[in-house]
Amino acid sequence: MDSNSTSHILVDDARQVRRAQYPVWVFIVVPLSALLIQIYLPLFQTLRFVAKIDLPLLVTIYFALMRRSQIRGLTIGLILGLAQDSFSRFYIGMYGMCKTMVGYFAASIGMQFDVEHSLVRVMLCLVFYMFHQFLYWVLQRAVLDQPVVFDLQGEAILAVVNALIGVALFHFLDKLRIRE
Repeated sequence: MDSNSTSHILVDDARQVRRAQYPVWVFIVVPLSALLIQIYLPLFQTLRFVAKIDLPLLVTIYFALMRRSQIRGLTIGLILGLAQDSFSRFYIGMYGMCKTMVGYFAASIGMQFDVEHSLVRVMLCLVFYMFHQFLYWVLQRAVLDQPVVFDLQGEAILAVVNALIGVALFHFLDKLRIRE
């Protein structure tokens, strides 16, 4: 099989994948839009379901995967997580810690896999959504000593919904890249 073939999922050498380049405004407008949608759309009675779609998480995953830099993945996760914390009624730092970890791991995986494949993107969105929710649950139980239950079946359904929305979002964000 040819190493340049689009059927490869694993990357032979981390240097063979290029980091995606974006205009500066994309790094401001896209995360800000995700936060505003996450915060304000659920305020409308008919749009409460939007609260179950974690757009800041999907944006964190996308930029960490495509930039392929753990530092940038950490940074985008930290910024989006803390911004989401500041607008939520929960403790500050919970989303920040979870999204920081997701950003780091997504960037690490982005260096090992060809993240242009839709199947890889769906699987990564599923895995990172579940990881995010599980880590949030662990922090609630361990740090805050709250007796919360992890609803595996409900979270799995939400992971599928978020993964499908994530792939559509990723396709849109791919169009914003600077082409060489």
